[in-house]
Amino acid sequence: MKNKTSFHNQSFHNHYGNLRKGLPNTIDRLSRHEPLVVAFLGGSITEGAGASDANITSWRALTEKYLRERLSEDQVTFINAGVGGTNSTFGAHRLQDHVLYRGAVDLLFVEFSVNDDTSDREESIRGMEGIVRQCGRLSPRTDICFLYTAADKNLSEELPFNIAIHEEVASYYDIPSINFAGPIYAQVKSGRMQWEELAPDRVHPNDTGYALYARYVRDFLEIALSLEVEYAYGGVQTKIPLDHRSYEHATMRNCNEADHSEGFHLKSIEQEPLMNWRYSSEQLYTDSHEASLTFTVVGQSAGLLMLCGPDTGIFEYSLDGLQFQSVNPFDDWCLVAYRPVITLFPFREERGSMRITVRNTGLKDERSTGNSFRILKLLSN
Repeated sequence: MKNKTSFHNQSFHNHYGNLRKGLPNTIDRLSRHEPLVVAFLGGSITEGAGASDANITSWRALTEKYLRERLSEDQVTFINAGVGGTNSTFGAHRLQDHVLYRGAVDLLFVEFSVNDDTSDREESIRGMEGIVRQCGRLSPRTDICFLYTAADKNLSEELPFNIAIHEEVASYYDIPSINFAGPIYAQVKSGRMQWEELAPDRVHPNDTGYALYARYVRDFLEIALSLEVEYAYGGVQTKIPLDHRSYEHATMRNCNEADHSEGFHLKSIEQEPLMNWRYSSEQLYTDSHEASLTFTVVGQSAGLLMLCGPDTGIFEYSLDGLQFQSVNPFDDWCLVAYRPVITLFPFREERGSMRITVRNTGLKDERSTGNSFRILKLLSN
């Protein structure tokens, strides 16, 4: 039996993040020479935006390269679940389809500190905790590591808002974290580097910035994988949730699983230009103001994953037959391209059956070129 270790390393803690419980499952599998599945869940920085080649020079690709060289080509499998513009709420809903679709994973890196809203602490808690608890329920041996990437809002003397919130979740569940933003801020403040040298748009790193991110991950892995630990199984589910409305049960269902639809038809045509989406664009489409759709979920919340773009219109929804409420998903990004957008309907305090009706209004934002309504997925929690 290996001796349990606190995984406290002062140098790492001061400069990079917090080792906490480390990576016990990963160490256990490596000690047995068993295959390893490593997944990356996050936004555009995980996907590799800004890199000269996202599959070669991004931090994710460089981390994959490091692990292949440290282990072997046939011992480790990687899953890229980075989707630009997505936050932890969407990440929790995407987890089953984009990360766990082939079964359990052994190591999961989670990166949403840039895309989570700086004005909504509770939603950020619900998203990050939802990922942790859902993973603990469906893939209980998974080691999770939070990553905090740099951006203007994450470069400050004090612990930035979203990083502090994610650290609440990490601390509560004893999850290790790597803080890219901290050491970068220290170097910028000291005058040793300019932030724009690493990220010309002050968010997405160039190859130099990604190489630095990858070095931080490599340093973490060198420490975490060298320590001895006693594996503890199933600790996540024994803890009371920080927020009982967390997205622990969040899922995406196929758009054609509605109870009833009228005026919609299934399309599999790729929209152009399309951004922030590498998955199937099969959708229920309508531009008729008489179109409606009804679906049922069991949980605390429901919503839609839509494909929104230049011709997106206004729709409305009703929960369990109550008054319809209108939603205008059109924003500045719709002027640029089609992209996935989620809308979540109000929470219910208790889990139960919910019947949702959505319908096209025939109305549109003054900037829109049409009143189209495209549904990619039905969301539930």
